[in-house]
Amino acid sequence: MEKLDQIPLETILMATLSTFTSHQLSDLTLYFSSLHHRHHRRIFSLLSSPMLFSLTLHHLHSLSLHNKSLLIAKHLLSKLAIFTHFMHNDTILPPPSTTSMKHRDLDAVLLLLLLCELRQHDPKALDLPPSRWRVVICQYIAKDALKFSSISCSNREVIMKFIDMLAKCKNFFDAMIHAGNGIGGKDRKEVATSIAIVVALPSVEASNDNDGRKECVICKEEMKEGRDVCKLPCHHTFHWICILPWLKKRNTCPCCRFQLPSDDVFAEIQRLWEVVAKMSDSAKFLGISNCN
Repeated sequence: MEKLDQIPLETILMATLSTFTSHQLSDLTLYFSSLHHRHHRRIFSLLSSPMLFSLTLHHLHSLSLHNKSLLIAKHLLSKLAIFTHFMHNDTILPPPSTTSMKHRDLDAVLLLLLLCELRQHDPKALDLPPSRWRVVICQYIAKDALKFSSISCSNREVIMKFIDMLAKCKNFFDAMIHAGNGIGGKDRKEVATSIAIVVALPSVEASNDNDGRKECVICKEEMKEGRDVCKLPCHHTFHWICILPWLKKRNTCPCCRFQLPSDDVFAEIQRLWEVVAKMSDSAKFLGISNCN
């Protein structure tokens, strides 16, 4: 069996999309089409204002490699959160803290991605002084105006743009992980569960199963019937006094290692990507192919 890191990102995303219903694909297309327009309005605002472009470029230059990576990571996380939202057909959108960025940071990450694309298209394009970059980018866009427009795009073209953007951000993220820079990897420490998730965890009455006594696996003591206990999304229950300190340090269930959302950007990207990859594997196993 192929390892996850050996499978092209586009293949994983397309396989996952094949599990979407027509309604889910339509909703994702409408959402991303709107998002695509908003991002391009930001880009054109940057390019039409020498002052705004200069300020954004200065902000980008002032960031360390780690902080540039963090910008890309936040951008990637926001798109993965939306993708998995539609994948699960949730009725409530992910929280704004996960899906939104400050205008200055959004402008910086969009400009960074555009500069990376330009360098890939023409390695010598950015050899000119930074004061000329705005003109160079405008010329690049002018040569392929349709590429930066959503006008008359089919649903498939909108989805392919979304996949291309996700793949580019994920490739950049993976490159930074492998390079080190203190932003992730196999040696990352455990992360705490998101505070918002912990606050929202339900309290249920403990009940004994048919096999009799039920204990909290953390303290190994019985959860007395009728007592309020904490129920995790994986349906395992624990004493509140036991699970809260646990979740303050970890974002996994003590029983099954089910991962809960975290406020750590890099850990969240890895968690959501595993969710997408798992759905991709399911699609391959079932031989699903509904994406048109």
